[in-house]
Amino acid sequence: MDSSFRIAPSILSADFARLGEEVRAVIDAGADWIHFDVMDNHYVPNLTIGPLVCEAIRPHVTAPIDVHLMVEPVDGLVPLFAKAGANLITFHPEASRHVDRTLAMIRDQGCKAGLVFNPATPLDHLMHVMDKIDLVLLMSVNPGFGGQGFIPQSLKKLKAARALIDSWHRDTGKTVLLEIDGGVKVDNIGAIAAAGADTFVAGSAIFGSKDYQATISAMRREIAAAMSGTAR
Repeated sequence: MDSSFRIAPSILSADFARLGEEVRAVIDAGADWIHFDVMDNHYVPNLTIGPLVCEAIRPHVTAPIDVHLMVEPVDGLVPLFAKAGANLITFHPEASRHVDRTLAMIRDQGCKAGLVFNPATPLDHLMHVMDKIDLVLLMSVNPGFGGQGFIPQSLKKLKAARALIDSWHRDTGKTVLLEIDGGVKVDNIGAIAAAGADTFVAGSAIFGSKDYQATISAMRREIAAAMSGTAR
């Protein structure tokens, strides 16, 4: 397994009646992280799950739990999710009045911190807070619902984010992960990897398949095939 790339199934598409079993199943099938979507019916038009559910699934897996906050305001939930067992917490810059402060708060709680960019949100915030982030998450659908189709323009944005991250790494030696979320499937994950992503959120493509291991293995094969001819 290539540790340079991470597959993070989104439990938004899991069977919530069997959530503990589902998270164990995808990790056993070869997934690296669990992606945890938090929606508040305010910042996005949907309502999902909170810290209590994160706390409930934490004993079921040792893998990192990647919490994506689609909420406004953000700061009040950060310590609750950190206490509930989150390893990474990301949020949308539009949802925080003080982005630098929120990032610092996440790291002070012992979690890795990241920013999330919607399809039409420019990457400008990165210029000011690269020293405080561990992860950049690009949305390749408009947030709020699972099962949407991948927005092709996201590939261009991925390349731009990859260039910024690589430049930062050359200047500082610091590694920042580049995650993609939305419409990721076996048939497009290779192109997404070639554009610069190293961490892939997939919901319905995995949880909607009959064989989680076969799907995750197929994704890894597509990534490997794409990267074999691509120099980073």
